[in-house]
Amino acid sequence: MIVGLTGGIGSGKTTIAKMFQELGVSIYIADVEAKKLMHSSETLKSELIAAFGEKTYINGELNRKYLSNIVFNKPAALKKINAIVHPKVGQHFKDWYAERSEETYVIKEVAILFENDSYKQCDKIITVVAPIEERFRRLLLRDQTSREAIQDRMDNQWSDERKIALSDYVIHNEDLEKAKAQVVKIHQEISLIR
Repeated sequence: MIVGLTGGIGSGKTTIAKMFQELGVSIYIADVEAKKLMHSSETLKSELIAAFGEKTYINGELNRKYLSNIVFNKPAALKKINAIVHPKVGQHFKDWYAERSEETYVIKEVAILFENDSYKQCDKIITVVAPIEERFRRLLLRDQTSREAIQDRMDNQWSDERKIALSDYVIHNEDLEKAKAQVVKIHQEISLIR
């Protein structure tokens, strides 16, 4: 069983994913795997350079700042990079999942699970939410960026309300102990499904 885990930027998806991992669940973090593929796949590198220019990689390393500036200010560029990267990540996930298909369930953590339609491949969906000001606080600390840059990224994602409407479970991630209790409860429920 594939359980999709999503939430807006700064909601704490990765923290929640690690809580499931501590319970023995295999976790696939799409953003992490996408970055690995963008560094290791020669095909992907060639496609990105063809689409965004030679500055996409410097000395063989992905120029994340350059790509971020292009992608987060231009919806067409975001759509273009997603069209290049997401199919490769999708195939990578299928291969990864094939090796774990005997497990009761796995977690696929994807920031834009709904936006890129990958929720359709999930059997259950968990959305992580947190108050907007808490999300800003976390991101300002983590990314050393501006509120405006964070807002730009938020504007490229669905609202919490829209995600919740299509979700089986919602985890409120304000207090870590309460979030952990929600994770344990959901884990127990999902484990009984099979």
